[in-house]
Amino acid sequence: MNSDEMHRHFAAKFFNDAWALLKKATRTPAEDDRMIHLAHASRLHWGFIGSAQNLAVGEWQIARVYSELKRCEPALYHANRCVEIAEKNEFDGFFLASAYEGMARATAICGDPSASGFFRKAQEIAAGLTDPEQKAILQADLSTIRLAS
Repeated sequence: MNSDEMHRHFAAKFFNDAWALLKKATRTPAEDDRMIHLAHASRLHWGFIGSAQNLAVGEWQIARVYSELKRCEPALYHANRCVEIAEKNEFDGFFLASAYEGMARATAICGDPSASGFFRKAQEIAAGLTDPEQKAILQADLSTIRLAS
């Protein structure tokens, strides 16, 4: 396995392993720590060989992990990085909507009123998606965000 293949392998494996932990109904503190490390490790490996899309998805996952753990500052930092990459690279559709979904989630756990604006941006883009799988994924993610009343 050459270096690029190694980075691609571990980026995908660590992403999937972090996602499996995110989906668990309950985790131990050790699993929470592992989930954080896996998400960062995945993003690190994408940093060597990935596209802008891979980098944005990596930042999105890290933000999601920290949001799940109610860790405001790192969730916000990585969600912002995701949005910056998406906007700089002129993403549209699913990946731009996902960036805004991640920002809505992070700002919501921080109690920031701007969460509703990001949430609406993600909803608007989701409404226009033509791929039913992407639309369902995004709508399911948005349905789990709790905005302040």
